[in-house]
Amino acid sequence: MGSGMRGYWTLTWFGLISNTLAIPIIAYVVRSGPPLQTANITLAISLAWPAAITGIVASAGLFAQRGWGVILSIVALSMTLSGTLPYGIIRLIRENDLFGISGLSLVIALLNLFALLYWCKRGHRRIRL
Repeated sequence: MGSGMRGYWTLTWFGLISNTLAIPIIAYVVRSGPPLQTANITLAISLAWPAAITGIVASAGLFAQRGWGVILSIVALSMTLSGTLPYGIIRLIRENDLFGISGLSLVIALLNLFALLYWCKRGHRRIRL
């Protein structure tokens, strides 16, 4: 029982825990205040919360060792990456807080990029004839 790929279970657990913790953290960022309040609300409702929910469902699929779990994790990571990277860059330029929310967004984007590269590895794809 278990996938032959190294790091499968570690990243599956990390994905479940981080996506579960992301939901209240996103709510905190939404109520952070006026500088980027409209952008915060828009990104939270349209991208961040759906990406977190998709990540939780993807983790469930990965625990069940289903092929759709890998595909859904790629989708969730891509959604998160497409939101955190531009948000972190814009927030860094506007507010210059490298050690604040913008720096955290850029670190999250980098971690998501590494996780995306892992889940796109050939070993996760099963050929069914």
